[in-house]
Amino acid sequence: MINNSLGVVLAAAAVVYGTPLLYAALGELITERVGILNLGLEGLMLIGAVAGFWAAQRFAGPNWLVLTLAVLTGAAAAAVVSLIHAFVTITLRANQIVSGLAVTILAGATGLSSYIGADAGLADLPARHVFGPVLPKGMQDLPVVGPILFGHNALVYISLAVTVAIGWYLSRTRQGLNMRAVGESPAAADAMGIPVVAYRYVHTVAGGALAGVGGACYTLAITPQWTDGITGGAGWISLALVIFAFWRADLCVVGAYLFGAFSTLPLILQARGFTVAPSLVGALPYLMTILVLVAISTGWAKRRLGAPAALGVPYHREER
Repeated sequence: MINNSLGVVLAAAAVVYGTPLLYAALGELITERVGILNLGLEGLMLIGAVAGFWAAQRFAGPNWLVLTLAVLTGAAAAAVVSLIHAFVTITLRANQIVSGLAVTILAGATGLSSYIGADAGLADLPARHVFGPVLPKGMQDLPVVGPILFGHNALVYISLAVTVAIGWYLSRTRQGLNMRAVGESPAAADAMGIPVVAYRYVHTVAGGALAGVGGACYTLAITPQWTDGITGGAGWISLALVIFAFWRADLCVVGAYLFGAFSTLPLILQARGFTVAPSLVGALPYLMTILVLVAISTGWAKRRLGAPAALGVPYHREER
């Protein structure tokens, strides 16, 4: 059957595994657009994953309502952690790279997310509520396009809507223009009356919330369970995606699905009798981290790739 061919299965899996990367990359995109670098995406995704799974176990009601509340809980938990990063980097003007890495350590696989999972005994609990395909079975069974376009859960389609909304916000609204001005030249934006601090706080927290939704995708849809480090380095890949997408929302979709395909390809090949060294896949997040840090630390990235000119640079009105 054509829907079971390698190409169709890989394309459908790319969408599924690329969706959490897309949420996190979009979150980082709006954060960096106001000049704040957040290397804590991995920790934020893990907090969102554990909080979302915990909420799905605790809330009662219809499946759609519980899952909605679970996703919102994951987003809220990650937003709170992002608020800490915002306070440290915006108000205290601490080094953004150090703060972001501290967030990953604080909330990551050996930190707060692991503690919450262990304290609540989440690893021993089966998933009570899981996202499933939302479109009719007849559409899902269509040749080729069925599994790729119509066989997904609500989080997939919402991520595409969020992409369109962010792209429109950045290019078509006054607030988006102000946001970009803050990321390019906060001093000039401040002189024009734009509240630089407020813009940086709001978009940093909102970006963290999107990363939390990305983490919740793992525990509520992809692998509906909780295990320490369930994201497997997805936060680092999402961080790199923002650069590879030239800080554009539409290209984040392409990059997310590309890396989604890459991450699931070894599993698909193994299921078909091929052997793939797991170390090759496991090294990817660390390679992405190195590339991100090198690219961001060079002026070439800001000139050629379209990075916000004030990315990673603290700002205070007295320093104008």
